[in-house]
Amino acid sequence: MTKFNETEPQAINLVSNGTEITGDIKTSGDIRIDGMLTGTLNTKGKVVIGTTGKVNGEVFCKNSEVSGAIEGKITVTQLLILKASSKIAGDIATVKLSIEPGAMFTGNCKMSETINEGAGKGKEPEKSGK
Repeated sequence: MTKFNETEPQAINLVSNGTEITGDIKTSGDIRIDGMLTGTLNTKGKVVIGTTGKVNGEVFCKNSEVSGAIEGKITVTQLLILKASSKIAGDIATVKLSIEPGAMFTGNCKMSETINEGAGKGKEPEKSGK
């Protein structure tokens, strides 16, 4: 029997080696990048950046495993794994972080129990005393 609350598994989106995308990507499913993305990547799923993958821009996701390179901010609402071959030049915001020996990271890291999805899209309005 099928439960009504369950959703069907999402297909994995793939940017293959040799493919270059300039622009923003927004998806609710998982995505794997083995090519190059220049722009913002926003997903409610998992982002895998392969050893040949490179992102120039911001990444917002639920979970991420990085073996390639990111130049820009990465915001992960659960777990970020930096593999030994990864190179990060930018800021990290995450709840949990795993870094393998050999991984390169230059930037700031902010860890907290909760990370806002879509953080960095603009500041929240300040509360006024009206």
